[in-house]
Amino acid sequence: MVAAVLTGLSLLSLLTCGYLAWGSRRGGAGEVPGNLLGEEPAGGAPRSQPHIIFILADDQGFRDVGYHGSEIRTPTLDKLAAEGVKLENYYVQPMCTPSRSQLITGKYQIHTGLQHSIIRPTQPNCLPLDNVTLPQKLKEVGYSTHMVGKWHLGFYRKECMPTQRGFDSFFGSLLGSGDYYTHFKCDSPGICGYDLYENDNAAWDHDNGIYSTQMYTQKVQQILASHNPRKPIFLYVAYQAVHSPLQAPGRYFEHYRSINNINRRRYAAMLACLDEAINNVTIALRKYGYYENSIIIYSSDNGGQPMAGGSNWPLRGSKGTYWEGGIRAVGFVHSPLLKNKGSVCKELVHITDWFPTLITLAEGQIDEDIQLDGYDVWETISEGRRSPRVDILHNIDPIYTKAKNGSWAAGYGIWNTAIQSAIRVNHWKLLTGNPGYSDWVPPQAFSNAGPNRWHNERVSWSAGKTVWLFNITADPYERVDLSARHPEVVKQLLRRLSQFNKTAVPVRYPPKDPRSNPKLNGGVWGPWFKEDEKKKKSDKSKGVNKQKKSKDKKKAN
Repeated sequence: MVAAVLTGLSLLSLLTCGYLAWGSRRGGAGEVPGNLLGEEPAGGAPRSQPHIIFILADDQGFRDVGYHGSEIRTPTLDKLAAEGVKLENYYVQPMCTPSRSQLITGKYQIHTGLQHSIIRPTQPNCLPLDNVTLPQKLKEVGYSTHMVGKWHLGFYRKECMPTQRGFDSFFGSLLGSGDYYTHFKCDSPGICGYDLYENDNAAWDHDNGIYSTQMYTQKVQQILASHNPRKPIFLYVAYQAVHSPLQAPGRYFEHYRSINNINRRRYAAMLACLDEAINNVTIALRKYGYYENSIIIYSSDNGGQPMAGGSNWPLRGSKGTYWEGGIRAVGFVHSPLLKNKGSVCKELVHITDWFPTLITLAEGQIDEDIQLDGYDVWETISEGRRSPRVDILHNIDPIYTKAKNGSWAAGYGIWNTAIQSAIRVNHWKLLTGNPGYSDWVPPQAFSNAGPNRWHNERVSWSAGKTVWLFNITADPYERVDLSARHPEVVKQLLRRLSQFNKTAVPVRYPPKDPRSNPKLNGGVWGPWFKEDEKKKKSDKSKGVNKQKKSKDKKKAN
């Protein structure tokens, strides 16, 4: 019966939405008394360009917010979302670097070369320098741009640093994770270093053992206090929380001692601290005169990791996978400028959409030669209009571990199903290759020291399966595979994958560079690639060759 209903809805989606658009590529920090979200002081009239505050949480699971039914209390997030617009068909990427690169460029991973994994600390790699970034575009139209928190877009050269990619100031970490108090990170035994920066230098003066969520919030408050609210500001706050290691100040455990699972308990305390931090950021926006002309966007960068306390229930899979639990995110927009406040947006929105949306809101211009994958979705969010987006390329990763039984034959001669890929078109979602950990992890899985995998729901697919098709609108939990019932739909989506793949640039995933070791850089993770040295060596080599040729010439004469 369920399959019949799904099939009916699946066929309906084809008839109503069609495939006409497939051929184109588009473009406790500081205790503050008072009420929950503070008071708005009297002030001068704001400029027409809105203040933009983008808050990115790290590894927050889909269920891990109060309004999605979590046992973890998030009163600030609940209130901001309830008074704004909840994004309930909102997608990001399954890991840190990919989501951040797509946010800041408006481009899919296949168009920046970052389609495989993340940027590792020891890799000579970063977001390609020929990509224009969101803060650079905002600076063009008069914005002051500031970043606080986790960068994770590479740093092997000075040109890769946040201050060289459009931010007036940067305070935070360069790597993907690290200790919340000491700000040290070991990439492997003996390869360890300090990772807290202010602009382009190690922030040793700020190394006071302050928990990073609170320290970052204090920095945001300082920036807001010192800036003139009559001038537009872009504030990108990329919190480290709730990424592992699981650490939190003791007082945030108070309401969660009944959670037996230690990872879930620590995770809950971390999220409680993050919720309070966002409350304090909102209070500062009101206190210093920004709020009435502000747009606050909240997003997680990927799904939660159950082994590290996160929950994506009832979605399938986890961080690092292309199941819904890895890519469907908590997200909302809160702003006095919204027309339909207190609403829910179920239209398709992707993290690449923020680039054109925010530049347009800021009265900026998008160059014609920048081929974007994002859309301007402000009217979709603010007014409830239909989304201009009909598809999402979740990714094509040509170097991820190939599915053993994948083949061109399984892909109807259109696509090699050994390759890990995933795409969404209208209601349909197709996955090929090895999509990753595929369990459903219900809340009771966190009842013991686990998560206890005996509580997990699993599906044993037939041997050799490398293609899955789901109607996500009818079956958001990916329980009924329809690939055998609708081979024509499978072929359509495989063709679309093939079209995207023709536009892909080569993958950037270089081997480790021993010069990256912090021991060679004063104990600090930071830029190690010296362009001048390379140039000197090259010039010296050219000089030696020139002298040699001169001697040979004299000898010949």
